[in-house]
Parts: sequence; C-alpha cells; structure tokens
Amino acid sequence: MTEEEMKKLHCKIDAGVKAAIAAAIERHRKLGQSISIIREGKVVTLTSDEITAIQNQQNS
Repeated sequence: MTEEEMKKLHCKIDAGVKAAIAAAIERHRKLGQSISIIREGKVVTLTSDEITAIQNQQNS
C-alpha cells in the first residue's frame, strides 16, 4: 500500500469514527441520557441539556 493510499484510508477511518461518535452523542441527547467526557484532564458528566448547548455552540 502506498503512502497516499494509507493517507486516504486514515481519512476514511477518521471520518467514520467521528460520525459514529456524533451519532452516539445525539442518541444519548435524544434519550435524555448523560455522557462523560474528558475536559482539561478531568472526567466531566454532561446532561442532555448540556449536550444540546455544546452542539449549538459548535454549529454557530
């Protein structure tokens, strides 16, 4: 496999992982479930309302 093919494959894998994470986060938000993330080296639990607020910030 050439280096160019490897880069393309890595991009596809990265995009797939990001899409899966986004779908899981959205599912938790819709179900009213919290998620835990790492922020500034600490584990933080976000409520579904906080997930919505973060998504709105990222879309602005």
